[in-house]
Amino acid sequence: MRDEKKAPEEKNQSNMPTVYDPLEFEDRIYEKWVESGLFHQEVHPGSEPFCIVIPPPNVTGALHIGHALDNTLQDILTRWHRMLGHNTIWIPGTDHAGIATQVKVEASLAEEGLTRHDLGREKFIERVWEWKHKYGGAIRHQLERLGASCDWQRERFTMDEGLSRAVRRVFVSLYEKGLIYKGAYIVNWCPRCHTSLSDLEVEHEETEGALYYINYPFSDGEGHVQVATTRPETMLGDTAVAVNPGDARYKDVIGRHVILPIMDREIPVIADEWADPEFGTGAVKVTPAHDPNDFEIGLRHSLPLVKVIDENGQMTEEAGKYQGIDRYKCREEVVSQLQATGRLAKIEKRAHSVGHCQRCHTSVEPLVSKQWFVKMKPLAKPAIKAVEEGRIRFVPERFRKVYLNWMENVHDWCISRQLWWGHRIPVWYCDECKEAIAAVDTPSKCPKCGSGTLTQDPDVLDTWFSSALWPFSTMGWPDETPELRHFYPTSVLVTAYDIIFFWVARMIVMGLEFMEDVPFHDVLIHGLVRASSGKKMSKSLGTGVDPLEIVDKYGADVLRFTLVMGNTPGNDMRFREERLEASRNFGNKLWNASRFAIMNLDDFSLDSPGDDSLSASDIGSNLTLADRWIRSRANKIAGEVSGYLNEYEIGEAARALYNFTWDEFCDWYIEIAKSRLYSSDAKARKCAQYVLWETLKKTLALLHPFIPFITEAIWGLLPETEGSVMISEWPMPDNSLDDPEAEEAMGVLMDTVRAIRNIRSEMNIPPHKKIEAVIVADSFTGRILRDNSQLVTALSGLSGMMIKERLDMRPEKAASQIISGAEIYVPLVGIIDIDVEIQKLEKDLDATRAAAARSQKKLSNKGFLEKAQEEIVEKEREKLAEFLGKEERLRKRLNELKE
Repeated sequence: MRDEKKAPEEKNQSNMPTVYDPLEFEDRIYEKWVESGLFHQEVHPGSEPFCIVIPPPNVTGALHIGHALDNTLQDILTRWHRMLGHNTIWIPGTDHAGIATQVKVEASLAEEGLTRHDLGREKFIERVWEWKHKYGGAIRHQLERLGASCDWQRERFTMDEGLSRAVRRVFVSLYEKGLIYKGAYIVNWCPRCHTSLSDLEVEHEETEGALYYINYPFSDGEGHVQVATTRPETMLGDTAVAVNPGDARYKDVIGRHVILPIMDREIPVIADEWADPEFGTGAVKVTPAHDPNDFEIGLRHSLPLVKVIDENGQMTEEAGKYQGIDRYKCREEVVSQLQATGRLAKIEKRAHSVGHCQRCHTSVEPLVSKQWFVKMKPLAKPAIKAVEEGRIRFVPERFRKVYLNWMENVHDWCISRQLWWGHRIPVWYCDECKEAIAAVDTPSKCPKCGSGTLTQDPDVLDTWFSSALWPFSTMGWPDETPELRHFYPTSVLVTAYDIIFFWVARMIVMGLEFMEDVPFHDVLIHGLVRASSGKKMSKSLGTGVDPLEIVDKYGADVLRFTLVMGNTPGNDMRFREERLEASRNFGNKLWNASRFAIMNLDDFSLDSPGDDSLSASDIGSNLTLADRWIRSRANKIAGEVSGYLNEYEIGEAARALYNFTWDEFCDWYIEIAKSRLYSSDAKARKCAQYVLWETLKKTLALLHPFIPFITEAIWGLLPETEGSVMISEWPMPDNSLDDPEAEEAMGVLMDTVRAIRNIRSEMNIPPHKKIEAVIVADSFTGRILRDNSQLVTALSGLSGMMIKERLDMRPEKAASQIISGAEIYVPLVGIIDIDVEIQKLEKDLDATRAAAARSQKKLSNKGFLEKAQEEIVEKEREKLAEFLGKEERLRKRLNELKE
């Protein structure tokens, strides 16, 4: 249902600037949209709902190019559904981003010579809120610059009171069901951020390292077992050596004991399937306190935990004489001592994967710690079923398999973080009887012993915990609001593939658990925006792109159109500066064509009085072939674009509109219509005006979701339009406008004109010079050309056109082109100096062959292919293809001139 709001604007066609400057229009247009309340809609029960929730960006962050793509796709879908008349809301908001925000505020404090501990928890959190209020609005401003038509009246923040209450309610519910528990478990620990990290918050990088082979002597003094490790410093915490029970080499050593070098501690040799006979020597040291796989082995064999590295990345008292030194310094000293005592057999250089904190890039340390976890297996079952049954559709479909594979092998989710900023875990401990109390509201006393001395758990929840509730918490849950009843489940989630596990899967889990329904019907997955080389964008490497710098230089429409043109769901795209130029050229083309149209519509009115006014029947009887053709094509494009958008092929929709607008409407129809717009025949002029107005209006409406600012600016100057293009009706296909005969006939005429223009270009015939054409055509093509000979002659710059069904002899010294149903000849005698042209072509052919040979030589050079960047190699291949194509064209032209 459409909320009837209009953004009135004075239509003064005479003031339409000759050039479109985005900086002159965009801020003013956006302000008018907001003031007119066009982004907001109330709940209309019984109407068709469309709802998107924005993936909330970090409140203290800045939009990167990936955000620009993500939000452009969402905005296109939102604007489209709004124009379809659906009850449409796009809910914006920001994420409190626990670690990222705390790190920024701590860095700010450091500049004052302070730490968070100097302030204390409460004062520090006050400083974070101050930071949020100061910088939190930047994200909204950036989204506004992109043209995002979010319902700002519904803006949310993951730590506002309503969402905080939802978080506490969910935690307590899961806790009471036994789905949240606290236990000792090995976690990924960041020594810099001083918090645990989920597996998804750890980035693994290939690092040059070494494999150290160490001899562990048997306790009875007879021989040794050799183990291989990449982390010799952790051997100080070894509590066993493991071998595979099927490894024949070690069948006689299982059950024996070895002496741990340096520590002189006796530890057993155990049999465990985890030991890989192919790795190193097949015997592995087991350090349950510092390796997740070793931790599992320890559980299976009841091994003790010996923690030798602490939360700061330094060695503990358990590490003996190495206590207090950094873990990597300890590695050096351990290796040195092993060498000195003859226990180090050898060292092999080896690349291996090392986990790093996603936020600060410090090497992660596996540590055993008391943490809060969500049991994921029981929650994953309905989430798997919902996707298998088709209640949630992934686009592209291949990501369905990725999701299911991860969910079927899901681990418990560590949800506690050792931070101060975030949703504090709603659990209190009684200081008297040690009872743990989970509660939505702060308890005043212990329900078990009645003591009023309670201490809240110091940890906060993983940021993704609150984000997992986003589709329903933003609409007022746990209250039963009109928004929840009408808009949940939401229509589609738009996001990149890199957060399917972080966010998408967890939203599905929470939606099914607390709303008993899926959170969205469709998940549109887009790829990442990469540098032109194909590598990940990086500010530090100088390959990052600031979307707002692009908006300042080119305007939001150019950035938006560049990001969606050629974009396909799920696939990464390369960002190239030249594509921005192409999009700007498209905007200029649309503006210039619209300016021409509006200048020629100064006296146009749908119901103008007078003898020269046209009725609907008059228009029908006065339509030319070109009029019928462009109306049919515009109608087809409306259907195609709607079809593409329905299937989330947004890039294909943009491509179809680009081709129609630039080629068919601007280059062909407007050019053809000029003669009637300038005509003294009033009815012919009025008919041309009507079709021009109708097609431009429809084109602007179709383009609006993609390039909203320029279409709004033009719409405001186009006669016979009201309000904003944003709330105009979406053009729907109309079967009565389909005209396949007109499309076929115009296809013949356009092919003919193109062929003649190609001959002009290839033979260097000046545009103003009149030429003749001899056309041998079949009966159908010939009839169309004869009926429209005046049009072909005018568009091709012909002095005459001869149409024949057969040709006894080819015209002498004539260039030719073949189209479907006809052969076209242009005699060149007297038009160009053929001998001079032959010399020029031969010289050009020699140069092109030489360039092609150089390119082929480079591409056959193995060293070039191996060392050059992929982008450079690809450009060289493109150059070679261009040279070879040009060579073929030059040979053809030479042959024609020499015949």
